[in-house]
Amino acid sequence: MSAGLIALPGVYRPQADTRLLAEALTREDFGSRRDVLEIGTGTGALALHAAGRGARVTAVDVAWPAVVTARLNALRRRVPLRVLHGDFAARTEGRRYDLVVANPPYVPAPATRPPAHGPERAWDAGPDGRDVIDRICARAPALLRPGGVLLMVHSGMCGAEETVDRLAGARLIAEVTARASVPWGPVLRSRRAWLERQGLAAAAEEEEELVVIRAQYA
Repeated sequence: MSAGLIALPGVYRPQADTRLLAEALTREDFGSRRDVLEIGTGTGALALHAAGRGARVTAVDVAWPAVVTARLNALRRRVPLRVLHGDFAARTEGRRYDLVVANPPYVPAPATRPPAHGPERAWDAGPDGRDVIDRICARAPALLRPGGVLLMVHSGMCGAEETVDRLAGARLIAEVTARASVPWGPVLRSRRAWLERQGLAAAAEEEEELVVIRAQYA
């Protein structure tokens, strides 16, 4: 999936969470041409994956380097891809999609840290890691057509059950459809003491659980 993709400095490269979400995307029915939205496209890997299966794809990212990277990768692969810069809610106002794919920022960050900028935008997401996750949950009914599906990946540290409950409260049928454990990366390791104090990680914990949540708008 990520072979041959370029990434400008500061752009989040496809990792285990991207691959887990790509596997979930592969399981979706693309029998008919679909309108797809990717929130937080990064290199454009997932958007290109969907476009390669015949979907009409719009990708959004708040970081200009990511927007440029995704556009360059689409040109290199000769795949049609609409890439927009800005906040996903503002850039999709009044539009609905058959499928929404999201790998949002989800790493808990101390409130004392400055607002995320540069590469940290791709992962810092507030004290509980849910700043963007909760916005997507609330916005999902306005983004999806009837029968449309949201696929979102995030850390189990953020509370998979809370995500399912929020989506259910927004009138979607939601469940965890995939889980995977991966070694802690450098960002989590650098915050170990704080994460333990917050009760978000156990002492000496070395693996992070990733979850994919699928929600359908009935």
